Amino acid sequence: MKKLIVANWKCNPTTLKEAKLLFNSVKNGVKNIKNVEVVICPPFIYLSNIQHLKSDIQFGAQDCFWEQNGAFTGEISPSMLKDLGVDYVIIGHSERRKYQQEKDSMINKKIKAALKIGLKPILCIDKTSQIRKLQRSVKMNEVHRLKKDFWGAIIAYEPLFAIGTGKPCSVDKAKKMRIAIKKKLNKNIPILYGGSVDSQNARDYVKKAGFQGLLVGGASLNAQEFIKIVKNVAKA
Repeated sequence: MKKLIVANWKCNPTTLKEAKLLFNSVKNGVKNIKNVEVVICPPFIYLSNIQHLKSDIQFGAQDCFWEQNGAFTGEISPSMLKDLGVDYVIIGHSERRKYQQEKDSMINKKIKAALKIGLKPILCIDKTSQIRKLQRSVKMNEVHRLKKDFWGAIIAYEPLFAIGTGKPCSVDKAKKMRIAIKKKLNKNIPILYGGSVDSQNARDYVKKAGFQGLLVGGASLNAQEFIKIVKNVAKA
């Protein structure tokens, strides 16, 4: 399986021109790397524009709604993303939990909706207890189906203290969390690490801690730094 490197641009950059420049720089820098799958998750508004810039890079969205259509002002449905050619979608990021007050019940529905339409959801968690909370968020007769709900999904372990702080989780602690998550869910489910990832620590999270890839935030906005991350993981 190829290593997976996901760039979460969050609410950046502020213009389409900058978005295209950033994407083209990354595209040119990673075009000859064959053993890593690169996914770019730009703001919704840029998706259709930069998708036309031909490359082997995959595209993802930063969120989606749990219904495919209807009277839900401001929402983007999984079917809309699929129609755009999007393959991945980030779900349950800590910033959405914090600023949009997303609840575990909402996140559970989003995962199911994304999988149903054929998207690959990337579920963000910062501790294994969030998996237990997701269990409690569904009806008791559905709890036994939770593991099945995650089939086809990807988990991203993002410790809160490491997100946007420049203080990454230690490789040893990250490895322990990866093992704990595997025990809670399907052993074959891919697990990524996210949280203050840079070109200096990227390889260790994959090679030493055993993650199948990385979810990169701030460093993905610097094309040269992100390219270094991809190249270092390719060597892991």
